[in-house]
Amino acid sequence: MLRFFKINNGLIQEIPKEDDNFATLQQEADWIDAAEPDDDERLQLQAILSTDLPESDDVEEIEASARCFVDQAGIHVHSLFLNQTEGRHKTSTVACILQDDRLITIRESEVADFRLLRMRARRGQIAVDSPAQLLVTLFENKVENHADTLEDLHRQLEGVSHLVLEENESELDSIIEKLAKLEDSNGKIRLCLMDTQRDISFLLRHLRNRHEYSETLREIMRDVETLMSHTTFLFDKINFLMNSTQGFINIEQNKIIKIFSIASVVFLPPTLVASIYGMNFHIMPELNWTYGYPAALGLMVCSGFAPYWYFKHRGWL
Repeated sequence: MLRFFKINNGLIQEIPKEDDNFATLQQEADWIDAAEPDDDERLQLQAILSTDLPESDDVEEIEASARCFVDQAGIHVHSLFLNQTEGRHKTSTVACILQDDRLITIRESEVADFRLLRMRARRGQIAVDSPAQLLVTLFENKVENHADTLEDLHRQLEGVSHLVLEENESELDSIIEKLAKLEDSNGKIRLCLMDTQRDISFLLRHLRNRHEYSETLREIMRDVETLMSHTTFLFDKINFLMNSTQGFINIEQNKIIKIFSIASVVFLPPTLVASIYGMNFHIMPELNWTYGYPAALGLMVCSGFAPYWYFKHRGWL
């Protein structure tokens, strides 16, 4: 799907698609957003760029030279964005192509940052004066959204920390699952921030002649560095809580093993007595003893109580 936007009086506005005249729309548009474009839409975009559009495999390349480069079509930045589907965070790469008079973004899935940007554009909240500033604004919003997501992860982690360290009846297995999800989300956010750091460095080099954007890009870079430190803190806290949870699980397992070990020791002497008097020899002095049966029972009780009293006296129970 293609969406067209133009800059009108310093604000980005969506151009309504009243007809399918692509030539007219692309001439007016300062930003063309291609979300999951079909074959016809890709051909139309290729006509604008005078080059082949990047394929999905090309966009996902991790080498710096494949993600950020300049060619005859313009400045290419393939940036990693965060998206949440079915309660889990996922990453999606967006190909951004900056030309002198236009910004083109190509993505193979819906991204929350773009949905939010469109909503703010409809409300007249995105003030830009050029496609280059729009690209800078896109990265600025991306980092702000990452910061909000990290704050949400931190709040969730505080709740898990309370369950692990203060609640005695917590389900430790479910806590490990929550920590694993938080670790996965934090790792994806850090990956996006690392990618953004590389993208901003690239834009600082290639937009250095446009001094009005340099300070904003440097401020974004400082924010990214701060958020990177925060992800490191969250990783440390997640690891601490994971180790604590596993430690509590080991303690619970040791308690169970301890109970079985003590029970086996307590019942060992009575079992020995019962085994002795369960033998079928003809000559046994107690065999004809009138009080042999109650005496054997009493001996079994005493032999079982003695190790129990000893363990209790030593504080092992």
